[in-house]
Amino acid sequence: MARRIAKAAVAAAAGVALFAAGGTNAARWFDDVTAKAGVSHKHTNRAFENPYAHIMSGYTALGASAAVGDFDGDGWDDVFVTDSQKTGKNRLYRNNRDFTFTDVAEQGGVANGNDARNASADALWFDCNGDGRLDLFVVRFGQSQLYENLGNGKFREITRQAGLTRYANSITSIAFDYDRDGDLDLFIGDYFQPVDLFNPNTPRFFPESFETANNGGGVTVFRNDGKGVFTNATAAAGIKISGWTLDLGHADADNDGDDDLYVAADFGTDRFFRNNGDGTFSDITEKAIGIDSKKGMNVDWGDFDGDGLFDIYVTNITDDYMREGNFLWKNNGNLSFTDVSRELEVHDTGWGWAAKFFDHDNDGWQDIYVVNGWVSAGKDSYVPDIFNMVIKPNLDFADARNWPPMGNKSLSGYQKKRLFHNEHGTGFRDTAPRHGIDSTRDGRGIAIADFDHDGRLDMFVSNANSEPFLYRNTAPAAHWIEFKLEGRKSNRQAIGAVVKVTAGGRTSSQFVNGGNGFASQSSLIVHQGLGAVATAEKIEILWPGGARQTFENLAANKIYKVVEGGAPSAWMAKR
Repeated sequence: MARRIAKAAVAAAAGVALFAAGGTNAARWFDDVTAKAGVSHKHTNRAFENPYAHIMSGYTALGASAAVGDFDGDGWDDVFVTDSQKTGKNRLYRNNRDFTFTDVAEQGGVANGNDARNASADALWFDCNGDGRLDLFVVRFGQSQLYENLGNGKFREITRQAGLTRYANSITSIAFDYDRDGDLDLFIGDYFQPVDLFNPNTPRFFPESFETANNGGGVTVFRNDGKGVFTNATAAAGIKISGWTLDLGHADADNDGDDDLYVAADFGTDRFFRNNGDGTFSDITEKAIGIDSKKGMNVDWGDFDGDGLFDIYVTNITDDYMREGNFLWKNNGNLSFTDVSRELEVHDTGWGWAAKFFDHDNDGWQDIYVVNGWVSAGKDSYVPDIFNMVIKPNLDFADARNWPPMGNKSLSGYQKKRLFHNEHGTGFRDTAPRHGIDSTRDGRGIAIADFDHDGRLDMFVSNANSEPFLYRNTAPAAHWIEFKLEGRKSNRQAIGAVVKVTAGGRTSSQFVNGGNGFASQSSLIVHQGLGAVATAEKIEILWPGGARQTFENLAANKIYKVVEGGAPSAWMAKR
């Protein structure tokens, strides 16, 4: 560790200069280490065995997710990866601290997330009972699972004891302390209605329209009692939505100390809920983002232009028959947002899924990686079939029998992934081809973490019906600083904490998020690139419990641990 940090400091200025001079023939900055790292197990889609299986196969090409979390408390981020087929095993990859991983899901008791009536869709690490250990929530079509971390590499399922036994077709979840009582609450996004997809008793479970469908699963809020027992508080919290939820994202949009909620909804408008600070939300969609009829797929928050306000990136569909375009919602500072995706050239990525803000070259600006593509199969296109269905008069879209079978046709398949480099807040340019990370596999999730503690952010990318990618970041070294936060009055994981770093006269804002990004969860360690600057002049931490702390003149190229109320200390994971 010490040698890597010293090497990074010496090479920082050279690394910044190299990027400025680099072109399409410059060296790649990401190495595909998937196979040698031991994480190349293939994801397989669920195959249905009901009267509508020939229709459903394409619309449920989901479930390839990756969730980063340090489950064993050794200071090194591990990864939980889902599969979806009936006999498929979920994977828990323990970090061996040498950029290899070992699957310990079976011995840990968390491998079995799929059976005849359940299919894994997503996963979330969060400390449900405040004991300092990351527990695991496996989101499923069917009945989701909550596993308590016992602290010895073992887990036990506590779904029933926790009050989470409802049947739903859940596709995403995040955790944050919306009522600021010091524990983490659970927000779950549901796609289909609570119909048994594996043996449906009705054919009317598809979206009723492409623009305004309100017959989806919506959003459920589970309030934590502090001991890991959850109560359905959706109505009390003021969350009322019945759309086809695909993703959820939280952040403090107005710097008032509590986190607000963005809901990306397929087949209907996205929703924006303001946190009122009293345990309730207000739906201010029309004022915040307006009413749309696009197909929101992903929610990630980040301060792309360095103005201290968190902006939002939402993927949509831009393809042969739907030219919708992604949203890059610039935060105006008054709980309204302006879409600047076209002006900054990040609107067209094809059929978008996960997208993540992260500073891949440590220049201090948030870049964006986007994965794309729905179903890559045979040479024939499914688009004409969809078009012929849409133009039929008085067609009941909700009836699955009216949808054409997909067979082996492709729909928005074989699309390249994008890495948008941030040009200091004035625009973005796609550098994915240069770095060899523009694969055409059907991407779903993106998990970001510094897996080897070298100060460079790596990526785990999940792909539907295919092998994942683990990309090790090998960019020329530049300065960086990282923070591992631990709450006391605030929730133990410090989810929602904002970290403002001032270096070289410029201030950048990051925060600890509880699972933002479609089919993804990234590291809880806050990372800030510093470029050629070797000292952070000022660090301000805004804790979710309301406390503020300020520190000065912290040296770069170190990981600092800060316990709420205490001073920062240089921190290294146990070897």
